[in-house]
Amino acid sequence: VSCISLCAFLIISFFLPPPQPAAETTEIDVDGGMDQDIFDINEALGLDLFEGDIKLHGVRLHTYFVSWMQERNSIIGDNYRWPHVIPYVLEDSLEMNAKGLILKAFERYRLKTCIDFKPWEGEKNYISVFKGSGCWSSVGNMQMGLQQISIGANCDRIGTIQHEFLHALGFWHEQSRSDRDDYVTIVWDRIQSGQEHNFNKYDDKRSDSLNVPYDYDSVMHYSKTAFRNGTEPTILTNIPDFTDVIGQRMDFSEYDLQKLNRLYNCTSSLSFMDTCSFELENICGMIQSSDDNSDWQRLSQVPAGPNTDHTNMGECEDSGYFMHFNTSAGREGSTAVLESRILYPKRGFQCLQFYLYNSGNESDQLNVWVREYTSANPNGTLRFIEEIKGSPETYWQLHHVTLNVTSKFRVVFQGVRGSGLSNGGLSIDDINLSETQCPHHVWHIRNFTHLLNTSPAGRDGIVYSPPFYSSKGYAFQVSLYVNGTTDNPFNLGIYLSLISGANDDHLQWPCPWQQGTMILLDQHPDIRQRMSNQRSVTTDPLQLSGSSSNYTWDRPDKVGSEATFPNGTIYMKGPGVGTSAFLTHERLRSRNFIKEDGVYILLTMEDISHLLSTGPSVPPTAVTSTTFCPDNPCENDGVCVMVEQAAVCRCPAGDNWWYMGEKCERKGSTQENTVIAVSSTVTVFVVMLIVTITTAVCLKKKYRKGRENKDSLTLEV
Repeated sequence: VSCISLCAFLIISFFLPPPQPAAETTEIDVDGGMDQDIFDINEALGLDLFEGDIKLHGVRLHTYFVSWMQERNSIIGDNYRWPHVIPYVLEDSLEMNAKGLILKAFERYRLKTCIDFKPWEGEKNYISVFKGSGCWSSVGNMQMGLQQISIGANCDRIGTIQHEFLHALGFWHEQSRSDRDDYVTIVWDRIQSGQEHNFNKYDDKRSDSLNVPYDYDSVMHYSKTAFRNGTEPTILTNIPDFTDVIGQRMDFSEYDLQKLNRLYNCTSSLSFMDTCSFELENICGMIQSSDDNSDWQRLSQVPAGPNTDHTNMGECEDSGYFMHFNTSAGREGSTAVLESRILYPKRGFQCLQFYLYNSGNESDQLNVWVREYTSANPNGTLRFIEEIKGSPETYWQLHHVTLNVTSKFRVVFQGVRGSGLSNGGLSIDDINLSETQCPHHVWHIRNFTHLLNTSPAGRDGIVYSPPFYSSKGYAFQVSLYVNGTTDNPFNLGIYLSLISGANDDHLQWPCPWQQGTMILLDQHPDIRQRMSNQRSVTTDPLQLSGSSSNYTWDRPDKVGSEATFPNGTIYMKGPGVGTSAFLTHERLRSRNFIKEDGVYILLTMEDISHLLSTGPSVPPTAVTSTTFCPDNPCENDGVCVMVEQAAVCRCPAGDNWWYMGEKCERKGSTQENTVIAVSSTVTVFVVMLIVTITTAVCLKKKYRKGRENKDSLTLEV
C-alpha cells in the first residue's frame, strides 16, 4: 500500500503544475461543518438498519432474540459476550484517520474497563473493522467467526467508535429501556413515517439495565433529533436541562462504565493506576519521608494562595483539600518529600498528571522522582525524572510527566525551597497516574468566560495557540473559534494548520501521515470519569486543497499565507483542517471543561504511517472478505465466510489434526497420513518390482528370438 501511495504521489506530482502560494489561509471542514450524529449519517446513505445502526443477520435473528429474551442477568445472553481480550483486524479499506482513532478508542477502554483488544491471530471469533457504508455494528458476539463493524465516511469520531464497539460488546440503545417513559417523551408525530419501530422500548424480560439509573449522558442514547420528519425534536427529556445533552458522542458516561464493568465482571481497569484529590485524611496512602527537613501539609487554603483546592474550587463546604509545602520558612535547600503507595506496572510506560500552584518564589522547585524496587535493591532506588520550576502564578497549572517504569515503584514528589523570598509555597492536587501516553503539548486558555461573552462569531473571534513542534519536527498551530464561524455560530470550532518552522528544509513534503489530535479536557479530578471532547485530523500527502492543485499538507511557504505572532515575528501558515462543529456551548457548560475560568487543550501529533497496511496477517485462515455467511453450513466448528459472493468454509486445525472437505466434514490426522504414506510406499515398491520382473522376462525372450534369427541368416549366407 505504501509503495502504491508513493507511486501515485510521484505520478500526480509530475503531471500537476507546481503549487502556488495561497492568497489567504483556507479552512477545510472534515465533516462539512455539520455535527452529524450516527443516525444522520446512516439516514443520508439510505441505510435501513435496526434502531438506525444495528445490523441483524438473517436466519440467526430468531435464535438471537430468543437468547436475548431468555437471559435476565445481562443485556444479552452469556453466549454472546466476548472474552476480556477481543481479537480484531483493521481492514485496509479504513481511512487512515479512522485507524488511528480506533486505537485511541481502545486506549479509553483499557483506561476505564477491563476490556482489552489484540490483533487477530487466527482465533475463531474476531471483529473486523472496515470502511463500509455508514456507522454500524451487531449487538454482542454473534459466534460466527468474522464479525464486522463499519466505520465509514464521517464516522471517525472517538465517541462514535466507542458507541459501535459497545453494541458489539452487548449493549442496546439507552432509550429502549423499559423505564424510559419516566425520563423521556417520544413525540411520535414528529418521527419519519415507517421509522416508528426504532423507538420501541423493551420490557425488563428482554433487557436488563443492570440496576443502573437511566442515563441522559450515555454515549448510547439517541440524540433529540433522531429520525425526525422536520425540524422539531423527536425526544424530549422530562428534565428540560438534559434535552441538549442527550446524544453526546464525547466519551463513556459514568453509568455507561458501570454497566459495562458489571456485565463483564470488571473489578479494576487495565491501564489505570491511581488517582488522588486528597479529600480523605489518609491522603490516598501517601507517606511523608523521614529523611527531609519539612513535611507536606493537607490544607484547604493558604493566605498567599491557593484560596481553594482544584477539585471543588471552593464550591463544597467542609471539603476541598490539597497538599502544600511551605517555602516561606526554613533555609534555602530545605526539602519535603511525599511518596505514593507502592504501584505495580504492567505496560512499562506511564503518564503522571497533576495540578501545581506556585505561590512561593521562582527559585522554588518541585522534583519528580520514582523509587524502584527490584530483587537487587529491595529497599528501593531513587531515579530522578523531572524538575518543575517557574514564576509564581495565581492559578492552578496542569503538568504531565512521562515515566517509564517496569518494576514496582513509588512516585516521589520532592519540594525544594529556593534562594528567594517566599510568601507561600508549592501546592499539588488532583493527581492521576495511568499507563497511557502523555500528550505532547498543553495549551492553556485563561479568562475563557470573558472570551465567550465578548468574542464575535467568525474570524475576528479566533484564538490562536503558540507554535508547537511534532516529534518528527513539523511545526503546527491550532485555531479555536470561541463563538463559532459565521455559518455555524454558538459552537466551538477548531482547526490544525502546519506552519513554517526551523526544520522545513529537512522534512518530507507534503507531510505524510501525521495524526494531529486536539482534546478539550474535561477537568474532572478522576481521569476515569472524564468525558473529554476530541477530534483528530491526519495529513494525507495526496490531499488537495479544495479545487486547487495545491496539496493541503505541503510546505506552508508554498501553500500558506503570511501571519504574525504577537511578538511581531512573521511566519507562513498552511490551510487549517478541522471542524466548525467541535462542541456546542450547551455541552461545553455541561461538564468541567471550564474550571478556574480556564480551559486546557491537549495536543498530540504522531506518525501513523505504520497503519498503512493493517489487514489480516494469518495466511492459513486469513479472511479478507467484506461479509460473512447469513447461515453457517460448516460442520465441526468450521467458520463460514463469503469470498466473491460464495460461501466458503474455513476448517479448524490443530497440531496433529485437521478438518477438510467443502463443509469440514472429514477429519485428517498425522497418524492417518503416516499409515497412508507407508501403504503408498509399499504399493509403489510392489508395483515397481512387478514392472522390473516383467521387463526382464520380456527382454530375455526378445534376446533369444534375436539369436535364433541371426543363426538362421548365417546358414543361408
